[in-house]
Amino acid sequence: MKTAVVQMNSKQDKQHNLQVIESYIREAAGKGAELIALPENCNFLGTSEDNIQLAEEIPGGETSTLFSNLAKELGVYIHAGSISERFSEEKSYNTSFVVNPEGEIISTYRKIHLFDIGIEGQSTYKESDSIEAGNEGAIVELPCGEAGMSICYDLRFPELYRDYALKGAKVLFVPAAFTRYTGMLHWEVLLRARAIENQCYVIAAGQFGTYLPGKECYGNSMIIDPWGTVVTRASEGIGIAMAELDMKLVESARSSIPCLQHRREDVYGG
Repeated sequence: MKTAVVQMNSKQDKQHNLQVIESYIREAAGKGAELIALPENCNFLGTSEDNIQLAEEIPGGETSTLFSNLAKELGVYIHAGSISERFSEEKSYNTSFVVNPEGEIISTYRKIHLFDIGIEGQSTYKESDSIEAGNEGAIVELPCGEAGMSICYDLRFPELYRDYALKGAKVLFVPAAFTRYTGMLHWEVLLRARAIENQCYVIAAGQFGTYLPGKECYGNSMIIDPWGTVVTRASEGIGIAMAELDMKLVESARSSIPCLQHRREDVYGG
């Protein structure tokens, strides 16, 4: 399945962000992409207050309607990365969804693990002040197989991805707005680890560049195969990177090194 990851520098102009998204979806589809993956906060990246104010209904909101129309027109699957979904006057959900070529939303996932961190000498974040956590994972059926859904900080919790793999997932989505500092240290390492330990493809579309004063994203959107090889990576700036998902590699990895079959639940649990 030919797949594109879209790397963006979303900012506080929602309409401009949507125009950029549409142009890259059309470009990717024109190059033969069957599955197009967007980054976290693809339609707007700004203050938490603005995220709440601009939160949408899913389905029925401006962004999900646009993606449904584009998917149907172009005959592609669109993984929406994530957008702010309406929850209350004080909080929103950070929500990912997948649209099929008929324009239907076939899976929705709300970010489970919230980014409440403070690194000495770096920025402090507390997503739980403005975001309501989700409480369940989501697996979506695609032509290439089942895919587990996650968002950004979820990447640091391997239990989620192991659960997906044990339930049959062969692809893992990780849309993100990773900070530049933590991205340089951990982004690729964690993505490759999730791919290797679960013997899955990892599709990781990311935000790039500065979006608020002192807030910068790492970029390095990539697709990783089940052996841990980075098969495509976006260059600096915004744009797309593409790769073919060869699902025979999943079977090859799992038959050659059958880790999932060798687990000892009797020793350390499920």
